[in-house]
Amino acid sequence: MTKPTVASVSADVIAEQDSLDAVVAELADDLWDLATPSPGWAIRDQIGHLAFFDMAAALAIRDPDAFDIHRKELMAAPDGDALTLGPARAMAPAQLLAHWRHHRNELAAAAATCGEHDRIEWYGPSMGAKSFLTARLMEAWAHGQDICDAVGAERTATDRLRHIAQLGYITRGWTYLNRRLDMPPGEIRVSLTSPGGDTWQWGPDDADATVTGSALDFCLVTSQRRNLADTDLELDGDIATDWLEKAQLFAGPPSDPPPARG
Repeated sequence: MTKPTVASVSADVIAEQDSLDAVVAELADDLWDLATPSPGWAIRDQIGHLAFFDMAAALAIRDPDAFDIHRKELMAAPDGDALTLGPARAMAPAQLLAHWRHHRNELAAAAATCGEHDRIEWYGPSMGAKSFLTARLMEAWAHGQDICDAVGAERTATDRLRHIAQLGYITRGWTYLNRRLDMPPGEIRVSLTSPGGDTWQWGPDDADATVTGSALDFCLVTSQRRNLADTDLELDGDIATDWLEKAQLFAGPPSDPPPARG
């Protein structure tokens, strides 16, 4: 597979955002207040969250000093949701959709200025430009999944999932560090079937444990959008089971996967 570049990842971010836009643009106004699987978040909150952090991401690329001021203000705020979600909760659906489109277009324009070796400041450690944009793609996909689940919409899985699957694999250590747990020793081989029918693999051939199955299921589990029990992933080895029962590829406090649907 061709090695991704900043430009190719940026193009995939835009495509993922467009895919979600196609879902929410057709929603009746009253559905924007429909609850999603994220506790306490309606559809408008999911889009408001994406808009806020697309805005912040564009600022981080364009003006690191201004982003630092923004970061300090957000970290010092007694109620982060009031800053990140408050404006979206006051907007009419059409206004909120335009608001998100504006900020994701700003992000696309800012991303077009990034070099292959640029590092971008963020709320934690700085990130390489490709990793930074991959995180934006993951956010659009994962929050989009919450929206699709809320309204019963189906999105066609694409090979853009490779970015998210790789993020899921490389954040195994983070899953344990974030929970202040020691990661069980041993290597895990992950072998996934892509939406296009290819095989994606990470980890050594002689690993102590294996995970096999669809890339979609792996992404759903590591992003905590599905319980492991609700997927067809096949696990061989206790360390693989322990990881995927806890997996969390995103930043933030430790959180648990949704309950099994039965």
